[in-house]
Amino acid sequence: HVIKVETKGIESFKGSAENKTVLRIQAGENWDDFVDHAIEHGLAGVEGMAGIPGTVGAGPVQNIGAYGQELSDTFVRLEFVDYETHEIVILDKADLAFGYRDSVINRGRTGLITWVELELEHFGGLSAPISSGQIAGAFGAQMGDQLPLREVADSVKKMRATKGMLLSDNDPDSVSCGSFFTNPIVSHTFARTLPEVSPRWETLEDDGLTVKLSAAWLIENSGINKGFSLPGSKAAISSKHCLAITNRGGATAKEILQLANYVQLQVSNRFGITLVPEPNLISF
Repeated sequence: HVIKVETKGIESFKGSAENKTVLRIQAGENWDDFVDHAIEHGLAGVEGMAGIPGTVGAGPVQNIGAYGQELSDTFVRLEFVDYETHEIVILDKADLAFGYRDSVINRGRTGLITWVELELEHFGGLSAPISSGQIAGAFGAQMGDQLPLREVADSVKKMRATKGMLLSDNDPDSVSCGSFFTNPIVSHTFARTLPEVSPRWETLEDDGLTVKLSAAWLIENSGINKGFSLPGSKAAISSKHCLAITNRGGATAKEILQLANYVQLQVSNRFGITLVPEPNLISF
């Protein structure tokens, strides 16, 4: 059985500091609509995640993130209906054991999220300090600068649209589940075996022992170009961003997975890295 949560509503409470506000968002709220709500009230901390499709309740499951921000950065707690015990429990940040696009729920704790609490900050209409090189570059700003909230969100949506990562009836590349693979995290030692031009970022939480690689770069440099599809398949790599697998009309789940498996094989053969799917694959 599938239960679709459609509860709506946003409540606000005093935060842990004078310039902070806790928002309790019902799980059925559209995520992007919630980001707009936060911006309208001058609250920073989620503007870099503008344009992500889905509901607020889905966000903690995979710890959604983009452009230097993750849901776990502002997460306080959530209400959870536990499938195994049938109990309603409150789970805090430690309970969720967040990781990169991951949480304890994503790893198999089955149940239902009913609401989520996030603590956002007031910076006089400005964003949280910029931690995305792409956003900084778009504005000619420095990392750590703060920019108008609305301008940051609008810039993020424009960047997502250029990659086919913003839902649009007029863009066939947006008919996807977004990034299909997570960016792999490997040791510094392994990273040194890759071409020097391959993008990589430090993962400070691991004390500098590991780096995060660009899955998109690995895919494209394994010989899979934007727009690629297997013969006779209606599933294809996005023509704008090779990290997304799109449905060109009538593609089956089997065709999507066949293309995903082919991508994994090509990257593994070329670089010795097995890409991990970002979406949950149910019954496959």
